[in-house]
Amino acid sequence: MTDFRPFEFIPGNRDKGMVILGDHAMRRLPERYGSLGLPETAFSRHIAYDIGIEGLCRHLCARLDVPGVLGGFSRLLTDPNRGEDDPTLIMKISDGAIIPGNHPITDEEWNYRIEAFHRPYHEAVDETISAMAEATGKAPLVFSMHSFTPAWKGVPRPWHASVLWDSDDRAVVPLLAKLGADTDLVIGDNEPYDGALRNDTMFRHCMMKGIAHALLEVRQDLIGDEAGIVEWADRLAPIFAEINADPSLHEYRRYPSRTGPYEA
Repeated sequence: MTDFRPFEFIPGNRDKGMVILGDHAMRRLPERYGSLGLPETAFSRHIAYDIGIEGLCRHLCARLDVPGVLGGFSRLLTDPNRGEDDPTLIMKISDGAIIPGNHPITDEEWNYRIEAFHRPYHEAVDETISAMAEATGKAPLVFSMHSFTPAWKGVPRPWHASVLWDSDDRAVVPLLAKLGADTDLVIGDNEPYDGALRNDTMFRHCMMKGIAHALLEVRQDLIGDEAGIVEWADRLAPIFAEINADPSLHEYRRYPSRTGPYEA
């Protein structure tokens, strides 16, 4: 456990004013957990990680010369894109797969996973965003990268990518417009998921702090190999750079959340 890192920091130029996050980028588990009682094939599925996102984040950070933070553990261990009080933080069943290593689970183990994995990842995200704000004297722009399955319960999903958001639309509107300008793409707006999720990564690090942001989901079959990852990095890098060049996106402006009032 001592050599297991719950996150990976990707270095970049803090003066660029942009941070890229990959909550579910990796499928690793510490040795003490084995495979959580699952067959190894489970770790090639979306239940373990966001397929293609690690490579896409690395390419984007390199092309844009911006820092990034990747979650270093499988979402089967604990989900970094959930609040610490979320009952789905540690899943017992995921898309039909029963996870023996997560049920039954003691309060001590639940809290240990938060302290050893979930919390250090979010501390790294907070430190990265804060360091960039200090370097530039302005609010950074944050892009959170995820991927979704081509079909759900046998129903195909038509979107090539989708932008998820709560109520701060400053980065969302231009991102939807620029992606939508490609008539070969079907771009979702808060589909197949709603971006308003209390205490998730964007709520915690951006909504509560008034930082402009967008969560982008790319369909997994489109970034399932290196060629697809490169194609989407080619597409997204100039779009992210254009949006980042707008000075209005580097102002702190807190919007009310659709999930309810912020805690005092």
